[in-house]
Amino acid sequence: MEASEGGNGVGGGQRVALLSISIDLGAGRRGVDMGPSAIRIAGLSEALGALGYEVEELGSVMASGPETLTLGQSQARYLNEIRETCARSRELLLDGMESGAFPLILGGDHSLSIGTVAAVADHHRRRGEPLGLIWVDAHADMNMPETSPSGNIHGMPLSVLTGRGPESLVSLGEHVPAVDPRHVSVIGAREIDEAEKRNVVESGIRVFTMSEIDERGLAACVDEAVARASDGTAGFHVSFDLDGLDPMVAPGVGTPVAGGITYREAHLICEKVARSKKLVSLEVVELNPVLDLGNRTAQLAVVLIESALGKTIL
Repeated sequence: MEASEGGNGVGGGQRVALLSISIDLGAGRRGVDMGPSAIRIAGLSEALGALGYEVEELGSVMASGPETLTLGQSQARYLNEIRETCARSRELLLDGMESGAFPLILGGDHSLSIGTVAAVADHHRRRGEPLGLIWVDAHADMNMPETSPSGNIHGMPLSVLTGRGPESLVSLGEHVPAVDPRHVSVIGAREIDEAEKRNVVESGIRVFTMSEIDERGLAACVDEAVARASDGTAGFHVSFDLDGLDPMVAPGVGTPVAGGITYREAHLICEKVARSKKLVSLEVVELNPVLDLGNRTAQLAVVLIESALGKTIL
């Protein structure tokens, strides 16, 4: 794809505030803590520079390894350390956004979103506007400790952000819930735990399953998600879990589920959110280099970030 002018479709000017969060405590298998490094090795900074962006490094948040920690509650594994990591991430991101740069976060397992989304939501709520949220994922991430079959917190962040879950996580930001469920959509879901389904229905979020996407078409579903996330908000944050993609396209993820979003569909999502002019922040999570093939999934992450930040075919 040819690059258009840097910044096309993205608010916040020509600067990107880049934050890496290395954590795999919320996941069921090791390795996603190395995801941010793999994306950087795949040429992210060079790609952003080619689009005309200046990169401001906010640094890296490094969670401790599970070998040095106490597991804690089996229904919410490593809760205290995850809370601490999310709190540090939130503070760094809040400070970084003060300059007006566009926040770009690299992860790490999806539990990190408890801190990052809270930060972006707090930043905009201080200015009198709520935040919308688009969650691209094979999973709804709406479990709570009492419904989770694994106790892995990377299956709980969207529940926490919409106001339900462990109190120490729900109260991390300045407002509960961090995001209003009326402004939240999940795109690409195809594996939802039985008890979790009730949480989804009760929450009021909108879930576009792969079945609905197949029937209606991805473009219509994304348009609806963008409208929902933009209605009366400052704009929206996109949290892109790479397991939302089909494993044939993105093999380097820890929880692959067959039948996912294709390469072309992934670019369409990113191009549509860029064209909306309502994208205020972006994160890409759950890349596991240990399971990747020749850094292929990391390279895909880079080109999807390019599309979300304004790169177009013409």
